[in-house]
Amino acid sequence: MNNLYQKFHEDFYLKTGGYIPSIIQNQNLYPGDFFQIKDGQMVVLGNVFRDGIVDKNDCEIESNILLNAANWNFNEGVSKPYSGRTNGENALEGNFEYSKQILAFKSAGSYWFTANNPKSTKLFNWNAFKDALIIKMTQTYYSFRELYVVNECATAEGWSLVVSGNSDAELELATEAENFGLQDLFCHDTTKTISSRNIEYYQREDKRIPQFFKAKKLTVKNEKVEAFIRDLISKQKNKEDWANDFFNQDYYQDPNFVSQKHCVNIASNVLDMLPPNTLNPNTALSYFKWEDANLEDINKLFIRYGSNGNFKNDIQ
Repeated sequence: MNNLYQKFHEDFYLKTGGYIPSIIQNQNLYPGDFFQIKDGQMVVLGNVFRDGIVDKNDCEIESNILLNAANWNFNEGVSKPYSGRTNGENALEGNFEYSKQILAFKSAGSYWFTANNPKSTKLFNWNAFKDALIIKMTQTYYSFRELYVVNECATAEGWSLVVSGNSDAELELATEAENFGLQDLFCHDTTKTISSRNIEYYQREDKRIPQFFKAKKLTVKNEKVEAFIRDLISKQKNKEDWANDFFNQDYYQDPNFVSQKHCVNIASNVLDMLPPNTLNPNTALSYFKWEDANLEDINKLFIRYGSNGNFKNDIQ
């Protein structure tokens, strides 16, 4: 995904209490949907209820949970160089008065977001079936090693988002509505766009579409990762001595070359290093756990790989 949207995604997560927007990727996500993040894209693979992985009778689903609307209205790097009432002229109706507002954006990626009356639908008793879901998703139904499961989705009566593409971006809005507060001009359903300049994204939605979500991610337990790192460090000790003897060469290697930081970066390979048949339905809960999706996972949406497999980082 274009890194222009990264600031908006990070702020959305922090300001709304952990929700992640999927509107830029145009994904509708429902509780029970499971997906992976590949090359900066969310790839939805199924739904645990629709696919018969979890029985609906085993799950308590709570709907229409009211959310704090104040947390769903925020902006970054946007000013209003003009807000006021002005006069216009129409050939049929003559002179008329309307409200006008100009939004100016400080830099690329500056944004304004607002939403009305947000509500959520939540898997209320996640803890009751999370362990069984680990076994099903890693052993009996699938063999996932990386996975996200949506446990809550949110909608709004209407929302608006504008994101700038450059530092001199500008959006001019107007409405003929009377007795209307200029503070809310951006999201009002009578507002029209008069002009725009260097706007990367501008969308208004008046229907309740599930494009905001929270998710649980499948992760390897910390103690298994730490054990893997200790074992890897131990195996790397005296490697240069072995190489010199085996290849009959005089190689030099810094004894501190294999650092713990280096090992952490490759700790995701812990499951690949397990002896055959070690991971099975009886042991899966010893290796896996669920964690809340967080900013680290949002950042994955802005990491891409080229066609040749080379790493590309869109994060600035």
